[in-house]
Amino acid sequence: MKHLGTKLIETKRLILRKPKVSDADDMFNNWASSQEVAKFMSWKAQEKIDDAIELLTIWEKEAEELNKYNWLIELKEINQAIGGISVVNFDERTSCAMIGYSIGTSWWGKEIVKEALTEVIKYLFEEVGVNQVCASHDPRNPNSGKVMKKCNMHYDGTFRQTYINNQGICDEVWYSILKEDYFKEKDIWDVLYNKALSVLNPVHYNSFVEAGGVASAIQTIDGNIYLGVCIDTCSSLGMCAERNAIGNMLTHGENRIKRIIAVMSDKKVGSPCGACREMLMQLDPSNQELEILVDIDTKETIKLKDLLPAWWGENR
Repeated sequence: MKHLGTKLIETKRLILRKPKVSDADDMFNNWASSQEVAKFMSWKAQEKIDDAIELLTIWEKEAEELNKYNWLIELKEINQAIGGISVVNFDERTSCAMIGYSIGTSWWGKEIVKEALTEVIKYLFEEVGVNQVCASHDPRNPNSGKVMKKCNMHYDGTFRQTYINNQGICDEVWYSILKEDYFKEKDIWDVLYNKALSVLNPVHYNSFVEAGGVASAIQTIDGNIYLGVCIDTCSSLGMCAERNAIGNMLTHGENRIKRIIAVMSDKKVGSPCGACREMLMQLDPSNQELEILVDIDTKETIKLKDLLPAWWGENR
C-alpha cells in the first residue's frame, strides 16, 4: 500500500477534488447548513458561513498530506460543490479505509453519491492499494445503505448501540468490500464482455432477416455462462440477444441469474429492453438482485429491481 492523497477524480457528471476555502458558500448553502443532511451525522449543521470557512481552512491544509483523503463533490452541470466524500478513518494495521459521505438534499435520489463512491473505491484499491473499504449507516437511514450495496459492498452485520449521531445513541449497519472481492467482481465483467464479443457478428441473411448485431452473456448463480445473439426480422418475429441467451440457459435447466451483459454492434454495452427485463424478473424472484453492466470502462452496474421498481408481480 502507498498513500497518494486526495487525487483529482473525474466522472461523467462529477469532479472529485481537494477542498478550498473558496468553497465556503457552496458548502454552507448546498449541504452543511441543512438539518436534514446532518440528521444522521455526528457533526452539527453549520449555523453561519464562518463555520464553513473555519472547517475548509483546516481541510485545505490537510489536503496536502498524502495520508488524507477528503474530496468535495463538484457537479459539473452547475460548477458547484454539492457534498463531500472522504476516508474518515484509516487503520494502517489492516489497510482498511472507512468512508463517510454527505450531499445536499436537492441531489438526493440521483445516484450522485454512488457515482462518487464507485470511483473512490476504485482509486483506493487500484492505486493506493488498500485491503478493505468499509462504511456504516444508521438503520433509520436505509438509503445510505442502498448506496453501499449498489457499489458492491457486502453487509457485514449490525452492531447495537455502538455509535452516536444527532439522533442520539444508535445502531451501526456495516458494509465492506475486500480487495479480492473488488478485483474478482471486476474481472468477471471482462470475462463476460469478451465471451459476448466472441459471438458478436452482424450478418445480413436476406431482405427479411439480420442477426448477430447484439450479443449477450449470462452468468448464473451456479457460475455457468450462456450466450445469445439478437435476431431481427420483419413482422416483429425477432428476438433480443438477452432472451436467446435465456433460452440457452433454460435448455440446461437453470433459471437463476447473477449477471447479464449485452454488447452492441459498436462494442459498447447497454441495458435490456422492457420485454427482456420482464422475462428476467418472471424467471425467478431472486433475479431482481441480478446485476446488469451499463459501462464497460468503469464497470458500473445496476440491479434489475432498480430498472423495474414496484414490479406488478411482486405480491402475486
